[in-house]
Amino acid sequence: MGCQVYSTGNNATPPSVAIADGAQDLDARKVAEGLVERFGAGGMDPRVRALIPDFDAPFYQAGLAGYSDAAMRIIARRHGCPLCVTEALLDRTLLAGGRGFAKADLGDIDGNIPGGDEDHPLVGQIMGSEPQEMAAAALKMVEQGQRGDKAYRKAAYKDGTPDWFREKLRLPGGEQIGKKGLTSHLPQGDKALDVEPLAPSGQSLVPHRSFAAIDINLACPVKKISKKARGGHWLTDPEGAIEILEAVREALPPEIPVTVKMRRSFDDTPEMYENFLRLFDAAYGMGCAWVTVHGRTVEQKYVGPSRWDPIKELVQRRPDQPVFGSGDVWDVDQIFRMIGYTGVAGASVARGCIGNPWIFRQARDLLEGRLPKAPTIAEQREVLEQHFELALASNADYRQPEKHTGRTMRKFGIRFAEHHPQGDEVRKAFIGVESMDDWRGVLDNWYAGNDA
Repeated sequence: MGCQVYSTGNNATPPSVAIADGAQDLDARKVAEGLVERFGAGGMDPRVRALIPDFDAPFYQAGLAGYSDAAMRIIARRHGCPLCVTEALLDRTLLAGGRGFAKADLGDIDGNIPGGDEDHPLVGQIMGSEPQEMAAAALKMVEQGQRGDKAYRKAAYKDGTPDWFREKLRLPGGEQIGKKGLTSHLPQGDKALDVEPLAPSGQSLVPHRSFAAIDINLACPVKKISKKARGGHWLTDPEGAIEILEAVREALPPEIPVTVKMRRSFDDTPEMYENFLRLFDAAYGMGCAWVTVHGRTVEQKYVGPSRWDPIKELVQRRPDQPVFGSGDVWDVDQIFRMIGYTGVAGASVARGCIGNPWIFRQARDLLEGRLPKAPTIAEQREVLEQHFELALASNADYRQPEKHTGRTMRKFGIRFAEHHPQGDEVRKAFIGVESMDDWRGVLDNWYAGNDA
């Protein structure tokens, strides 16, 4: 489960610039040059690289529900994206042994898993409602389940398996989880995770290639999330959110950074902004590595422009700690205008990179003193071929993998079509795709030339 991503229709605002007085007057190229002069090649804040050395440029691909699987991430990385985030994984699904890890692609795709070099560094994003559930699920993520499902569930539910496990969740294949009649509640006032060390003294259970960090989602605005006190709806209860942050930070090995994704407030009332500040400061106070702040409120969802001015104020509030920004980063200029205007360590690229991996190549170009270029038709075709092949490999466990891939790739094709000179016609062609042959047929019809 993750936040729903909206890109069209009444649920989201079409691409537009953020509210930030003077930001659009900034020269993106000069901002990029300034970062390189200050921090060296790549322009990344050394406080960030000290935690994740391969995070070597000031931008990353955000977690996008229904989009940011291994295929999309690998395509982004091949175009210069230094770090990617999974979609938000639900803690209870992870503890149940369900498809949580599959959504993070902790499986074979030509070796491209967190244990594979091409999909690294990868940040695992998690979302949930209870401190111990979140802590146990986060530990399972970074250890990649080495203790076994029962050990992590035992850590989360000290008094036995709760009813909702038995009633609602099943293992792959349909087997129900839990024992009939067992109920529990999470113990009050005891947030320490009770797990026995399985590794010899001084050794870690974290694999060499695991998640580079765990990101806690306190940003998702979807209504179904609010009913379970998850995501951005925790901004109405900062003390409860702080308990979750503390539990996760305490449960994970100290070498694994914990980061936080938040919206700038639940709404625009002074009370809710104070809630945000309480939570923002507490995250840094307990040792979280950084907070990524989205410039919209939770109530806004995806409608209306974001605001970069509050993010700028937050950077000034925490000059000793890195802060990342998010919201209305639709093209390469906005990456560097956000950084130049707000002073953030880097920009989170979300809807702006769907069907547009070239945004990362263009950002690298600016950092390396080159003028960014739009992709040629030939370059677009190459990416479209690679993306479908990678998606098909990652969908190998589905009953009809090619049919599933054909249907799920339509949404990508629609966005890729925006770069084509005849975008409307190409978009309509992608809507009818059912198979790899259909996909290749669209490429043969519309991407046969070498023109820009």
